[in-house]
Amino acid sequence: MFPPFVNEPLSDFSVPENNAAYRQALEKVRRRLGGHWPLVIAGEEVDTGRKIASINPCKPAEVVGTAAAAGPAQVDLALDAAWRAFPDWAARPAEVRATALVKLAAELRRRKLELAAWETLEASKNWLEAEADVAEAIDFCEYYARQALDFAKPLPVLQLRGEINQSWLQPLGAGAVIPPWNFPLAILAGMAVGPAAAGNTVVIKPSSYTPVIAAIFMEAVAAAGLPPGVVNFLPGQGSEVGDYLVDHARTRFINFTGSRLVGVRLTARAAQVHPGQHWLKRAFTELGGKDAVVIDETADLDAAIPAVVASAYGFQGQKCSAASRLIVVQEVYDAVVERLVAAVHDVKVGSAEDNFPVAAVISETQHKMILNEIESGKKEAKLAAGGRALDLDGGYFLEPTIFIDAAPDSRLAQHEIFGPVLAMIRAADFEDAVRIFNNTEYGLTGGLFSRSRERLERARREFNVGNLYLNRKITGALVGVQPFGGFKMSGSNAKAGGPDYLRLFLEMKTVAERL
Repeated sequence: MFPPFVNEPLSDFSVPENNAAYRQALEKVRRRLGGHWPLVIAGEEVDTGRKIASINPCKPAEVVGTAAAAGPAQVDLALDAAWRAFPDWAARPAEVRATALVKLAAELRRRKLELAAWETLEASKNWLEAEADVAEAIDFCEYYARQALDFAKPLPVLQLRGEINQSWLQPLGAGAVIPPWNFPLAILAGMAVGPAAAGNTVVIKPSSYTPVIAAIFMEAVAAAGLPPGVVNFLPGQGSEVGDYLVDHARTRFINFTGSRLVGVRLTARAAQVHPGQHWLKRAFTELGGKDAVVIDETADLDAAIPAVVASAYGFQGQKCSAASRLIVVQEVYDAVVERLVAAVHDVKVGSAEDNFPVAAVISETQHKMILNEIESGKKEAKLAAGGRALDLDGGYFLEPTIFIDAAPDSRLAQHEIFGPVLAMIRAADFEDAVRIFNNTEYGLTGGLFSRSRERLERARREFNVGNLYLNRKITGALVGVQPFGGFKMSGSNAKAGGPDYLRLFLEMKTVAERL
């Protein structure tokens, strides 16, 4: 029905025409700054008289826009709308639902640079990071549309003489989607359109740091013609709206990406059965990591050093997949320190709008928290690079930071800081490096740089992470290419962008008829 899936291409902004196009997109978005976006329930705009303000992290005095703030009453309305829309949407042939998602992908593609420009201003993503985020959202729509066709097929079962036996997968119902701020379009879109492709309906509660890009996504949903109530938009405070949505007896499933602390709490709440609840809720979580790259004595350092810089400091280290530990075998440790510190000193910090490699972190709260972790880290390890805040337009800027000789069990090596901070750990040999790599409660991403085939194969077997990268950077998973999700306290290994993702939001029904 559709051509084979291919990942959305990215622009080369060194090409003058592409550079000019991005600047034009930024100018277009700037003309809409300061606008207000209401809730969207059953396709209708709803205002509440309360607002969430979104600011530019690079220029905190600049308000990107405001979104209406929902409360429990609006959660009730949104779940009512989602359940009203569910029977018709679930009954539509998979081809019809898939076509709607392909149309949504086309709408996002038409507005790709505009959407990226919104992310640059609201989330402090430089041009590459922002466009890649939008491209991933497009990929999720296209990929899950095709997956929906496969999951709509009858399941193979054995037959008995004198009977007709059939089994198929059917959608669950109305669920909650709670995405993070760090991939404010890609993860939001993927977490919403996956369940919707399978025939479910959703209520999205976006992050309060990035409600505007979520509101722009809803504009695309409307333009693509998805039926009212299939996707509902409900920004609000997590303690008020998020908890109520998770606890609600009519919430069938919860799809969450965020911090370990919130995710564990959400999972516990989701396990409670409330009056009027007719099911055990399904909860899918992706909770971050303390991701490590190992460099052994056989590694190509010319390849390893830039890959570590990209993995640790891309989008200011605010990726659950970011490298925050660098484990180096003793024999090349000092050489790696020297080369990495020199490389990090060359990394420029500045406004995302001006396309600097490293821009501001998301918020004042995050900025202070990272600085506190850096100060605490000075008691545990030696600060080799960075460590300071930068005063640029009042923005939340930090220098890319390296600590060396961190102890494997130290807070620097165990706690997810979620910022541009890398802890280097010395390993006696490769055996020691394997032990250190796995010595964390997380298990999301990791990598190894080595020329040893034996060690690469050991890493495949023994590095206990959901996404392992060999001789390349550990960020930038592609939809359909590297299904993404972790082990241990990194979450439920839901594997977004993978061939079995839609199965999470379906249940099997079996019917036997005697002839």
